Amino acid sequence: MANATTSVTIFHNPACGTSRNTLALIREHGIEPQVVEYLKTPPTKAKLKSLVKAMGVPVREVLRQKGTPYEELGLGDPKWTDDQLLDFIVEHPILMNRPIVETPIGTRLCRPADLVVDLLPK
Repeated sequence: MANATTSVTIFHNPACGTSRNTLALIREHGIEPQVVEYLKTPPTKAKLKSLVKAMGVPVREVLRQKGTPYEELGLGDPKWTDDQLLDFIVEHPILMNRPIVETPIGTRLCRPADLVVDLLPK
């Protein structure tokens, strides 16, 4: 079981209800995940790139608009490349939507929280 435990990572914001609910669901399944408080310990650009690739979604899908500098930075403008958007997330980690959960089964933005259940080892 220790193996399953250490192989689940949540990119977590304790101030976010969805993030807290997702973490609680993981723990209810008997798993103690690696918790990365990404506002304190932001992922590197390479890590962000690998998360986005693993999720199979456009970079824009991991951008959070509410309560972030999204508007003031003009990130809705299609002129920004994925690479530039990743740079913005590295510079302003609050722009990363959460929680992103990584397990051996897959990687997903877990909004709503119950999306995490499909990622957990049975």
